[in-house]
Amino acid sequence: MTILIVDDNQVNLFVIEKILKRAGYADFLSLKSAHEMFDYLQVDSPQPIETSVDIILLDIMMPEIDGIEACRRLQNIPHLKDIPVIFVTALEDSNKVAEALDVGGIDYIMKPINKIDLLARIRVGLRLKYEKDWHKMQEEKIRNELDLSMQVQSSLLSEPVESDHLTIKASYLPANKLAGDMYYWHRIDERRYGIILLDMMGHGITASLVCMFISSVLRDAIRKHTDPVAVINEMNHWMSILNKKENQIHYYFTAIYMVIDTERKTLEYVNAGHPPGFALMDEGEVVSLSKGTCPVGFFTEIKVEKTVIHYEDRIQILIFTDGVMEAIDREGIDGLGKIKEIVSTRWFDCEEKAPIDLVMSSELQHDQPDDMCVVVIQAN
Repeated sequence: MTILIVDDNQVNLFVIEKILKRAGYADFLSLKSAHEMFDYLQVDSPQPIETSVDIILLDIMMPEIDGIEACRRLQNIPHLKDIPVIFVTALEDSNKVAEALDVGGIDYIMKPINKIDLLARIRVGLRLKYEKDWHKMQEEKIRNELDLSMQVQSSLLSEPVESDHLTIKASYLPANKLAGDMYYWHRIDERRYGIILLDMMGHGITASLVCMFISSVLRDAIRKHTDPVAVINEMNHWMSILNKKENQIHYYFTAIYMVIDTERKTLEYVNAGHPPGFALMDEGEVVSLSKGTCPVGFFTEIKVEKTVIHYEDRIQILIFTDGVMEAIDREGIDGLGKIKEIVSTRWFDCEEKAPIDLVMSSELQHDQPDDMCVVVIQAN
């Protein structure tokens, strides 16, 4: 622990040093100007340097740079702004004292120095420093855990598929480090793929944890069942287990799950309360993938309806989460209509652009309040 005493008056430095020594504080340093304090703290260093200073006793009236200006500068330096500053002053001007506290000082003590007052304020300042340091450590720990969780969540997402007869690609833009959107696909056999895009209720840590739980059981469900109806029912079963009666929060998610068969030229899908998605057919017709059921987890038992689409030569499918549609809506444009129009105009070149770039500008992809995910499937 280090206490800095900054005062241009040698007598004041001597008095404070004597009080600190008698109180058992051995680690302190006396400096005669704000310049010396800045040099000691290395404020002009190009790289932030961690300091062991726990408290600063700072005189208000000093030549060149007074205590108020010195404190103001410290407050603009991220790694120094949390050091408690106690002003030491002979001024009885309440406006000056108020200004000193407004720029970041936590307290002040009047000259001549009263030993009891000084030591009491130092104890308060040290407790404040300890609490701030503890909170910074906890915040750093949380940031590290969030970074690890983000890496785990990202590792659960499927890699792109690029083969002679099938292309599957996705864009994934979480609003925060952790997201409630998820996509996954699984090769059922040589001709069939199961593909799901889901959007968990809510955002952030809670939604992502539930999303990761569903991801684990989803993989088993897709491997066990080839029928989209069976997969959605299986997911609803697990959500019912998660949604116990005593839980205060009821979790659910919307999803589109589909099985595409490149040999039989069929698309089977279930839409569980999700934005519709669109399929561009051979002859240029755009089919809305809207028929289905309620969101997964709404009820213990749900009625699931499957739709089968046949195509002759090729099909292009674009599915997305509601954050994409809402981001376009905020520009004063009908998001759903705009996406349908984009799908209907052309066969996408997925080698040149990421799926999200096909439906919105790069400017719209940042600082959005909701997670955004776009998946493009092309089969021929």
